[in-house]
Amino acid sequence: MTHSLFTKHEATLDKALAAIETRGYWSPFAEMPSPKVYGETANADGEAAFKAHLGKTFELGQPSTGETVGKERSPFGIALDIRYPKADPDALIRAAASAQAGWRAAGPKAWVGVSLEILSRLNRASFEIGYSVMHTTGQAFMMAFQAGGPHAQDRALEAVVYAWDQLRRIPSEAHWEKPQGKNPPLAMQKRFALVPRGTGLVLGCCTFPTWNGYPGMFADLATGNAVIVKPHPGAILPLAVTVRIARETLREAGFDPNVVTLLATEPNDGALVQDLAVRPEIKLIDFTGSTQNGNWLERNAHQAQVYTEKAGVNQIVIDSVDDMKAAARNIAFSLALYSGQMCTAPQNIYVPRDGIRTAEGQLSFDEVAKALAGAVEKLTSDPARAVELTGAIQNEGVVERVAEARKLGNVLLESQSLVHPTFADARVHTPLMLKLDARTDEAKFTKEWFGPISFIVATDSTAQSLELAGTIANEHGALTFAVYSTDDKVIDAAHEAAIRGGVALSINLTGGVFVNQTAAFSDFHGTGANPAANAALSDAAFVANRFRVVQSRVHVAPKAAPAEAGQTA
Repeated sequence: MTHSLFTKHEATLDKALAAIETRGYWSPFAEMPSPKVYGETANADGEAAFKAHLGKTFELGQPSTGETVGKERSPFGIALDIRYPKADPDALIRAAASAQAGWRAAGPKAWVGVSLEILSRLNRASFEIGYSVMHTTGQAFMMAFQAGGPHAQDRALEAVVYAWDQLRRIPSEAHWEKPQGKNPPLAMQKRFALVPRGTGLVLGCCTFPTWNGYPGMFADLATGNAVIVKPHPGAILPLAVTVRIARETLREAGFDPNVVTLLATEPNDGALVQDLAVRPEIKLIDFTGSTQNGNWLERNAHQAQVYTEKAGVNQIVIDSVDDMKAAARNIAFSLALYSGQMCTAPQNIYVPRDGIRTAEGQLSFDEVAKALAGAVEKLTSDPARAVELTGAIQNEGVVERVAEARKLGNVLLESQSLVHPTFADARVHTPLMLKLDARTDEAKFTKEWFGPISFIVATDSTAQSLELAGTIANEHGALTFAVYSTDDKVIDAAHEAAIRGGVALSINLTGGVFVNQTAAFSDFHGTGANPAANAALSDAAFVANRFRVVQSRVHVAPKAAPAEAGQTA
C-alpha cells in the first residue's frame, strides 16, 4: 500500500536509485551553508537552537527512569551541561518491541516514506546539528556542518535507497503454475511477507556521530526495524537532536514514536553496552569505534547481525610525481584535516630510501620528507587559519597518544599547541610527523595511531612499499590507500595491492579531492574485505539481511487460458 510520505518523496527516491546505478555525482542536500538554500536566518536560528540546549535537560518524551545523565564538554572549551533522560534498557527494549508491531504492519512504502521525511526534516535542522557536532567532536564549523549535516544525510539516504532497491524486488503475491503434460497444471497462489529482523542497536562514535551513525539507523528504519540509538557519552547531542526529529516525524505520521529511542549514558558505560548487545531482543547492531570493542561484539553478540567499523592503518605510496609541491599540498591537507581524527586519514607514507623521480629530477628521501613536513607546517603556521582546518582534539587521550608517538622515531615536524582566536580554552594541536624505517620499525607503524600522527617510512623500493601497503591493509585493516606514480606499471601493481588488501585506492591526487573524503552514491566507504570494516557504506549487503521473507501458499485452480480469436467461451 502506498503511503502519502512515500508519494511525497518518490521523485527523490527515483533519482537516488539512478545515482547508485550510474555512480556519478548526485546529492539532494546542499553541502554549503548558503542562505539562498537554507534561508537567510538559518545559521543564526541553528546556533540559537544549539545554545538553547546548554545547561538544560533535553526532553524526548520517551520511557525514562526520571533521572538524567550527561557529561559532554566541548573540545573548544565550552561547558555544555546538557542533561538527557536516563533510560532503563529493559524499558526501551519493551517500548521498541511494542512500537515494532505497528511499524512492521505498515509495510515498505511507509518505512521508506517516513525515513525520507525524517531526512528532509534533518536537512532543515542542519545548522543546529552542525553546531552540535562542532561542540561535541571538535570539528571546525564548516566541516561539522557538511559532515554532520548534508554529507551524513547523503549516507542515510544511500542506505534507504539500497533498502528500497532490495525490498521492491519481492512481490507481495504471485501466481505459480507448473505444467503437468496432459494433466491439469499444478497451481498455487503465494504471498510474501517482508519481516523485519527486530530491534536494532546503533552504537555511535565520538568523532562522527551522525555520519557514522545514520547509515545503520536508517538502514534499520527503512527495513521496518525499531532502533535504539546509543551515542558515545562524549557526543550525545547530535544524535539526541536526530532522535527528537525522528520521533516527531513518526508521531505525526501516526506511528508510535518509540520506533526510535535514545539511550544516553555516562562515560565508562562499557559494561552496560556489553550487557545490552547480547540481549536476545537485539537483532541488529551497528558499531563504529575501537578494534577491541568491535571484535568483542563480533565474537559475542551471536544473536544479532553485527556491522562494525574499527581501526585501520591508512597508507600512501609515493613512487614518482610530476609536481612534488602539488602532491605535498594535497597530502598535507589530508594529514591536517580535523587533526587526523578521521577513520580515513592517512598515517603511513612510504618513500623509497633512494628517493623518487620528479619532473624536475631526482629527489632524495630526505627531500621528499622535508617537502611533506614543510607543506603541513605552512598549512598550520597561521593559527587563525589553521584552526578552521584542524578543529580541536576530541578527547585528552588523543593528546596523550601524540606524546607517546613522539618517542617512536626522528621527529620531522613537531606537534604544536595552538591558541584558538575565538575559543581560548580549545584543545588544538598541529600534526606530528616522524621518520621511520621499514627495516627496523615495522612493529611501530603496523598499528593505528589515531590522531594527528603520521610516519614517513623509508623502504627499499616501491615494490616493498606496495607489498607493505597490501599486507598491512589485509592483516590490520585500512579504509584508504593512495599511490603517487607516473609509471603505469606501478599503478597496475597498486591496483593489485589494493585488491589484495581489500581497500579503496586513490591515484595521483593533487587537486581538490583528498584521500580521506568519500562521496555518497559514488564511493563505497569501506569494503568489508579487511579488518577495518565488515561491511560497506552502502551496498546491498549492508541492508538485505536486515529483513527476512516469510511466505504462505495455497492450492488454487489453474488460470483459464485466454480464448483464441474466433472462439466463444
